[in-house]
Amino acid sequence: MPTQKDKKLENLQRLSDRFGHYAVEAFHYIALFIIGCMIAWSAVHTVIEMLTIKQYASIDDILLLFIYLELGAMVGIYFKTNHMPVRFLIYIAITALTRLLIADIQHHHKASIDLVIITGSILILAFAILVVRFASWHYPSVLRGKDQEQSLAANRTPKPQDDELA
Repeated sequence: MPTQKDKKLENLQRLSDRFGHYAVEAFHYIALFIIGCMIAWSAVHTVIEMLTIKQYASIDDILLLFIYLELGAMVGIYFKTNHMPVRFLIYIAITALTRLLIADIQHHHKASIDLVIITGSILILAFAILVVRFASWHYPSVLRGKDQEQSLAANRTPKPQDDELA
């Protein structure tokens, strides 16, 4: 039979667990908000630099804006679903490698093994996206927002269109 001391200890543990949960959630929101602000600030700074200092947008600048866009979308999806979309990280890596490839070709104007390595890396990442898309199509995870607790209806199999990140 639980004693009064055991009940107090259990209540204290439940209270500390709840506080820990809220502290972690608050940290996630604050960190994501700061990351989102830094992405927006960097994108605005890049656009202002293109308009004032350079007075034109190079392909490097445009690809950098695409990287900012993907980072912003990734943060937004994490805010909504509390899941990190792996595909967006792969898109960012492909865009960064493409940016590197274009800069290397513009500056050196010669063929080298570096170009083969970079293009091979882009091909591998594209194949990784294909694998992730195939897996999410055949084995959808059915993501819901943070505030939705309902589970999938009985006898219902998840469909690929149910997966937000497919």
